[in-house]
Amino acid sequence: MIELYTRVALRRDFPEYPLKRGDIATFIDTAPHPTGGEAGYILEIFNALGESIDVVTVPKSAVVAIPPP
Repeated sequence: MIELYTRVALRRDFPEYPLKRGDIATFIDTAPHPTGGEAGYILEIFNALGESIDVVTVPKSAVVAIPPP
């Protein structure tokens, strides 16, 4: 499990948001799947200026933690 408020990178594209593989987000919460499938991670997305631009939910397997510097 990834620790809350960890920076993560997307492992795949999400054209419905539109986000691309490699985009960076902050993990802010978890969400159970409504029908028992894979749980999700709720992510906050920021622009290049550090401004919050969206909050999205993606499957846990679609993100990877970014190690701290």
